[in-house]
Amino acid sequence: MSLVLDSSATLAWIYAEEITVSIHKVFTALEENGAWVPTHWPLEVANVLEMGVRRGRHDAAFRDATLADLALLPVSVDPHTPREAWGTTLRLAEHHRLTLYDAAYLELAKRLHLPLATLDHDLSVAARAEGVIVVGQN
Repeated sequence: MSLVLDSSATLAWIYAEEITVSIHKVFTALEENGAWVPTHWPLEVANVLEMGVRRGRHDAAFRDATLADLALLPVSVDPHTPREAWGTTLRLAEHHRLTLYDAAYLELAKRLHLPLATLDHDLSVAARAEGVIVVGQN
């Protein structure tokens, strides 16, 4: 079964010191079944990697190699995220006090009836309240 992948789960896989057994299982499932992401996911992940370069966590070569590796994964970008932004996503953000960025992951998981891979506590709580299965946490 496919899943919705958020940036927190993605970044935990990227940085070896943050990977867990649960995140490893998420990426094994992703490689076998693919994943869906909202349209802002590439920007969000690339931004964290760029900030890592600027702050000296890693170099530009690591950033570029990581983005190249991510581009090889069977990840589909949802084309309908913008259509939902000012409606369903906004209502989820308001109801659960999430950022719209996080609410977009929740909206996508609900709409596609897929589990959500996240390490974000507030997003996990909101997802469970909405009946979405959460994976990636220990």
